[in-house]
Amino acid sequence: MSTTSTETETVAKTARAAFEASQLIDSAERTRALHEIRKELEANKDSILQANGEDMTHAEVEAAAGRLARSLVKRLDLRTGDKWDAMLQGVSDIAALPDPTGAISYARELHDGLELYRVSCPIGVLLVIFEARPEVVVNVAALALKSGNAVILKGGRESARTAAALARAIQTALARTTLPSAFVQAVETRAEVAALLAQDRYIDLVIPRGSNALVRAIQHSTRIPVMGHADGLCAIYLDAGADREKALRVVLDAKVDYPAACNAVETLLVHERLLGTIWPDVARTLLAADVRLLCDGPTLSALGPSTAANFATHVSPATPDAYTTEHLSLTLAVRAVPSLCAAIAHINAHGSHHTDCIVTESAEAGRTFVRGVDSAGVFVNASTRFADGFRYGFGAEVGISTGRIHARGPVGLEGLVTYKYVLRSQGADGHIVGEFGSGQGKRQYTHQPIDAAELPF
Repeated sequence: MSTTSTETETVAKTARAAFEASQLIDSAERTRALHEIRKELEANKDSILQANGEDMTHAEVEAAAGRLARSLVKRLDLRTGDKWDAMLQGVSDIAALPDPTGAISYARELHDGLELYRVSCPIGVLLVIFEARPEVVVNVAALALKSGNAVILKGGRESARTAAALARAIQTALARTTLPSAFVQAVETRAEVAALLAQDRYIDLVIPRGSNALVRAIQHSTRIPVMGHADGLCAIYLDAGADREKALRVVLDAKVDYPAACNAVETLLVHERLLGTIWPDVARTLLAADVRLLCDGPTLSALGPSTAANFATHVSPATPDAYTTEHLSLTLAVRAVPSLCAAIAHINAHGSHHTDCIVTESAEAGRTFVRGVDSAGVFVNASTRFADGFRYGFGAEVGISTGRIHARGPVGLEGLVTYKYVLRSQGADGHIVGEFGSGQGKRQYTHQPIDAAELPF
């Protein structure tokens, strides 16, 4: 076994040991740890942002040389807008949420004195691999702590300095609690990740956050279950009954608010009836925001040089792959469709099952769209940018899952717990299966509901 394999096995084993030890610590201590983490982050803001500035400087050089995508550079900056404050608020919001563990979702009395409970519990040890966004370190650590899961974090090399500074702050905060120090760990190299993906004995779930290539590479490189999404191919459909102002607002926000995000719209589907009415207005609004439009024949024919001054540079025919590309920039693929059913068919065939939206004034069309579109998020008259754990009230998210099993959509605390069945006998001699059956003198199951919000012992 190589040195790297031995070291990473130690990381995985200590994470497992930390998880098992933490299960005997009161959940209130995990919440206290979150408050300590926020304090430590606030105290070290200057040094963390300085590290982020160094990462940004290096990333700009890499991007200029063509070795790093511009979309990743945008995601890297922790100093812009309200990113820092939102990250801190996320920690506080998660701390204030109810404990997701220990909740009863099924309770039955199988027989007099024999009680069965289905109780939520942590998954175990998580391995979270992400690119660019350094705030993921804090978001995921906070969610893992609150849900009782140990976590191993690996960020991209472009965010290495920031991620290391954030991880140090978290470790310092944990040292002021009774939680094991290995409850939250960080690794730095690709070799360590490759070795960790083989540690299915100790790691229970892998959550990748990043490019299509990253997610697919991980899915094909491990026996550990993987939860995540490979693309954010979100679409908006302007229905025949769409309101002009709603269409303008929703489409513009979904494309321009944060083009590099996985919940930004990448495809616009326009009902044929709108080609001579609402569509030219939507196009003008997008072009005024410097959005490049890749149009099919009908949507292109409905426009012309008089649409906008930048028509010649920003409007061009779409190629077939335009509708299967996550542009992550101010680029939008546009296509005309003859009906609501055609829009649904396009989304299900070409989308990534992430988040899709219909703009309509028809309640029936909205219901049909919601039922017909097979995506983790299906919206009516609302920007796809709302697909986010923080905005949903989850405090933060470890990522967005487009799968259909266990967790779907933004994955917050509820997506980080599973359950166990607890059976308790209060009989004087206990209960045994041999006493139950259909024969004479055998006991019968009653399966009577029990009103219980938590275990009674």
